[in-house]
Amino acid sequence: MKKLNSIIQKLGSNRLAWSMFALAAILLFNLIVYPEFFKITILDGHLYGSLVDIFRNGAPLMVLAIGMTLVVATGGVDLSVGPVIAVTGAVATSLIGLEYGSTNTPLFLAVALALGVAALCGFWNGILVSRIGIQPIVATLILYVAGRGVAQMITNGKIMRIFYEPYFVFGSGYFLSLPVSLYIVLLVYIVAWLFTRRTSFGLYVESIGINSEASRFTGINEKNVKLLAYTLCGLCAGIAGIIISSNVKSADGNNAGLWYELDAILSVALGGTSLSGGRFSFAGSIIGALIIQSLTTTIYSTGVPPQVIMLVKALVVFLVSLLQSENFRKMIGSLLNSRKGAIQ
Repeated sequence: MKKLNSIIQKLGSNRLAWSMFALAAILLFNLIVYPEFFKITILDGHLYGSLVDIFRNGAPLMVLAIGMTLVVATGGVDLSVGPVIAVTGAVATSLIGLEYGSTNTPLFLAVALALGVAALCGFWNGILVSRIGIQPIVATLILYVAGRGVAQMITNGKIMRIFYEPYFVFGSGYFLSLPVSLYIVLLVYIVAWLFTRRTSFGLYVESIGINSEASRFTGINEKNVKLLAYTLCGLCAGIAGIIISSNVKSADGNNAGLWYELDAILSVALGGTSLSGGRFSFAGSIIGALIIQSLTTTIYSTGVPPQVIMLVKALVVFLVSLLQSENFRKMIGSLLNSRKGAIQ
């Protein structure tokens, strides 16, 4: 019993361990129910299989979780990332056009402008939070409501389909047998890690999240740090929007990115980053995103009715959050110690 209590205490000091345990448990469940779950086949030089699908379908959420991590680490939140995904997809597809095999705008320029609009949306949120002083949940809620309207105005309330093959590479293309979207996730992760761990920006973000008042007295420009964090979050939402619209070969102002903001926040929380701000982990957020995507894939594959998906997802998130809770772990430790005393 003493050894078990010691193990729990050691795991308790590493929130990422619980996230990895939850992901492993979901994958193990799939392996037991579907023995061929880990089977990967090669067709036309491309890798196919359930694991590949989880990574490919979870790519937009992983990118989004990286951006959301920066905002949450400052003690804020961004509820507008879902609509920003829709706006980005609408801008990109409208610039590319609807003609078969051609584009009205060079692909690089269309993608760059769409990502620029996404970054501008994040910059707008940052201005409201850092300069005007509006609470993050309220400031981003403004764009959450307006963003869908803007996206539907761009698409005229319709689903805009595109037929330009080079654009499809971002969401459904393959390179060296792996989905291109995974390379995009890897690139975003490397850039974000280098920017936050090889410069002072990451330290500033954590400092502001832990104690913004003390950070201000040490000379850290809280306003600029938050402004940049929200701008980068908007940019990540834009990248996710490009991947999604490329994968489905269309832009849907009403449904694109729907509920992604909640999944992104859950991914960050499951990855061990405190929603009150402070220390953060991009790797943890990516694992959290994989938990969400693996859970979604599992639910669909087991034939659970769609209306129950949110309840099952909420239950798993609740259980993982309990395991990550310091108070809950202390309570379990106390129960184990009391039972040990009763036995003796």
